[in-house]
This record gives sequence, structure tokens and C-alpha cells, in this order.
Amino acid sequence: MKPSDIQAPYDVVIIGGSYAGLSCAMQLGRARRRVLVIDAGQRRNRYASHSHGFLTQDGRAPGEIAADGKRQVLAYPTVSWREGSAMQAAQTADGYAVTLDDGSTVQALRLVLASGVVDELPPVEGLRERWGASVFHCPYCHGYELGQGRIGVIATGPLSMHHALMLPDWGTVTFFLNGAFEPDAAQLAELARRGSTVEPTPIARIAGVADVVLADDGTHAMAGLFVAPRTRQASPLAEQLGCAIDEGPMGPVVRTDEMKSTSVAGVFCCGDAGRAAGNVAFAVADGAMAGVAAHRSLMFGLAPAA
Repeated sequence: MKPSDIQAPYDVVIIGGSYAGLSCAMQLGRARRRVLVIDAGQRRNRYASHSHGFLTQDGRAPGEIAADGKRQVLAYPTVSWREGSAMQAAQTADGYAVTLDDGSTVQALRLVLASGVVDELPPVEGLRERWGASVFHCPYCHGYELGQGRIGVIATGPLSMHHALMLPDWGTVTFFLNGAFEPDAAQLAELARRGSTVEPTPIARIAGVADVVLADDGTHAMAGLFVAPRTRQASPLAEQLGCAIDEGPMGPVVRTDEMKSTSVAGVFCCGDAGRAAGNVAFAVADGAMAGVAAHRSLMFGLAPAA
């Protein structure tokens, strides 16, 4: 679709065409509302070969799930798709104006932010290359497939304590402190109670599938590794629009109410951008709620600000 083909205003413009954005678009398409999805093609889980924990889709490639969703959503004649990045958004007299990276602008009565977050991994050699393959962040998404084997948790800060206490349900855990966290006596006792072994020696690099090579040349061969990365908002639009943003345990999270309304009237947020814990099932649920809420606001007036 060429920029000249875009007509305005849309009822709703959705920023982000991954699971949350697609789910939102489906609700609005089924309500016969005129919707545009703007997608930069950067799904957060694009590095993972398989997705788990989403009912009816367990074990499928994430890209296949997203592609099926896109085909289903675009079957609704009032839903349009635009590849590109939304660079700016501003309130207008009638709604919102969104400027894309090609310089074109689209208008909408309502705006849904489904742009997700970006994971910022710790600077451990070999970690990024294995992200999504043998290095993960969600035990519910990837823990089962490790077959109760040896699991490493690489500390990034206090939040990693949560990982080290959770993961013994999925395997035998070694907690690599790597100079990022120092458990106190009570935390060490809790780790021991859960069967997690603590390794204080710094990490030199990750090798093989998920082998942790320490600074003293000792090596721990692991079935998989878990790390809690710092996250940042993938899009600047929430900040540009003045949406309230809270500091979550892993990074900034757009504040929403139970209907996914942000603090700015007419702007909704769904998926990882507005949730501290994310997976495909959560994103789809959030998107459905945001779509319904945006539709209700079009029918009955603006939802109250969060």
C-alpha cells in the first residue's frame, strides 16, 4: 500500500503488529471499525524457534503464529496494514496524528500502543548469540523443554533471585552471581532450601550450547540459561504523548487500567509495553481487551484516564 493510498481519519491506529496488536485489530475489525496497523517487523520473540504455553499453539514457530494472525486479521475488509515505524504522535482537535519513518502522516480517532519492549542483555561474551535458542527469560515459555536438566541463572540484579528460586521446578539450578548480585544470609538460606547452588566466580564467556566458562577456566555445562534483562520501550510514542510511565522490575512500563487505557484519554496500550511480565498468551489477552475498550470509547465516549 502506497502512502498516497492512505485516507484519514481511521477509527483506530495500532502501533505494532505482533500478537497484542493483531489481537486488538481483530476485535476492532469484527466491530467493522476502520483500523490501520503500523508494524516495524521486530517481534520481541523473533529469536526463539518455538513458542510455548499458548493454548492451541504450543510448540509452533512464533513467526508462523504471527503470520497466521496477520492473514486472519487482514481478512476483515476494514483492517489495513502498513509496514514501517511510527516516529511521532501528537494529539489533534479530532484525535491523533501519527508520522511514519517515510514522512507520511495518518490520522486516527483512537490510538493503541502495542509496540513492545527491547531486551538489553548483560555484556557477557556469547550470550546474545544464544538468546532465544539456549538463553531465555521466561521459565513458563522455555523451562519444560530443558528436560529437568542443568539450568543456569545469570544474575543481572536482585530480580534474578526470583529466577533462581523459581527454576528448580524445571531442573537443577546453578545461580551465577557474576558480580551483579550478592545474596544476604536469609536469601542464601532460601536458595539452599530450593536446592539452588550459588557460584560466585565471574563469568568469562558462554560457549557450546549453554556452557558457562568462568574466569578461573572452570566450566559448567548447562542445558539452558536464564537471564532477566533490562528492558526499554521500543517506541518513543508513549513518552511523546505524555502517558504516565512506571518503573517496573525490568524497566519502564506504560501505566494502564484494567481496560488498557493509559493516562491520556483516547490512547490505549497492550502487550509488553504495558505489562511487566510478558508472553504470547498475555499479549493476545491484552490486545483483545484494548480492542474492546477502544471500540467502547468510540461508541460511548472517551474512557476515563488511568
